[in-house]
Amino acid sequence: MKFKKLKEKRLLLQSEMEKLIASADSEDRALSEEESKRFDEIEKEIQCIDRTVETEERARKLKPVEDRSTADDGRNTEQRAEEKARAEERAFANYIRGIVEDRAEGDAPADTGAAMKLTDNGAVIPQSIANKIIEKVVDVSPIFKDSEHYNVSGMLSIPYYDDSTGDIKMEYCDEFEDGKSSSGTFKSISLNGYLARAITEVSKSLINNSQFNITNYVVSKMAQNIARFIERELLFGTNGKVDGLSGVKQVITAASATVVTADEIIDLQESIPDIYQANAYFIMNKKTRTSLRKLKDGDGNYLLNKDATSRWGYTLFGKDVYCSDNMPVMGAGNTAVYYGDMKGLAVKVSEDINIEILRETGARRHIVEVLGFVEFDAKLQNAQMIAALKMKAS
Repeated sequence: MKFKKLKEKRLLLQSEMEKLIASADSEDRALSEEESKRFDEIEKEIQCIDRTVETEERARKLKPVEDRSTADDGRNTEQRAEEKARAEERAFANYIRGIVEDRAEGDAPADTGAAMKLTDNGAVIPQSIANKIIEKVVDVSPIFKDSEHYNVSGMLSIPYYDDSTGDIKMEYCDEFEDGKSSSGTFKSISLNGYLARAITEVSKSLINNSQFNITNYVVSKMAQNIARFIERELLFGTNGKVDGLSGVKQVITAASATVVTADEIIDLQESIPDIYQANAYFIMNKKTRTSLRKLKDGDGNYLLNKDATSRWGYTLFGKDVYCSDNMPVMGAGNTAVYYGDMKGLAVKVSEDINIEILRETGARRHIVEVLGFVEFDAKLQNAQMIAALKMKAS
């Protein structure tokens, strides 16, 4: 990992540590057991980062001068990589604007290798641009980020131990006494690869504006389109394609078609074994969250609270609440809430995101089309880790 990323991560951890202390100070109390545990974890992680930085700096000092630079101009490997990435961004923007040259323009050296290589079918988009889109997809969709990823080609079979029909039994016994064996069954889920496409239309008026950062715009729009589609498929799937969480077996059915009670949320949360509770969180539509914000306990205290230390600003029964536009509102037969650890969902990405740019197909509408292709599949791999709250049919 680059020093820059390590330092950024250290700053975030330091900020989180200071927030924990500030929160306790503002309430004139000691750190809770959970806060103390998190404080210790942050401290250890910061110490690891410091040791890593110190170790690498010492190692660099021991390297011969010629190993610290790949050229006679004094630029080290990290500097050259950054220059190449910047040159690739310029080349990508130029290609969208219809400017195609043998190498990227600008002050980047010719040996950066950032040229847009042309083929009979168009151009090979630089990997750094595709990586930016992937990183943005991960940022936009925490469900995709938190799921278990398998980046392989072809069909993938994942074995799992099914104890629903029986399990290994342990009991007291005496010497020379016979016993009966018992066991569960090993089963497997198969992940294929389904090709999906996202199309982003870019106005030529924006493209022709030299002051507009066309690369960032395309990366953001493409990532949002891909993330929105993938997240919807992870949550509900499509018949005959990706299953996603449509196969969730732990289902709590609400007594009403339009209202969720606190007891039903408790039943949903308690359906997940304690061993999988640590990284579990709620997933719901924003309108559902608004409804749950009005729930109170017997003392008149709201159950869903704002929490600056949580991932998305709200907690319900001590767990984070994530709102997704892909989740339906509370309605007859709808799955209104998911709860659990998303590591229970297996996601296979067969190949990196492929990007293609078509300038001719949208010429009559004064637009350029940017296409993104991804091949993936997703299925539930641990039924105990995720549960669903479904509204009454009607």
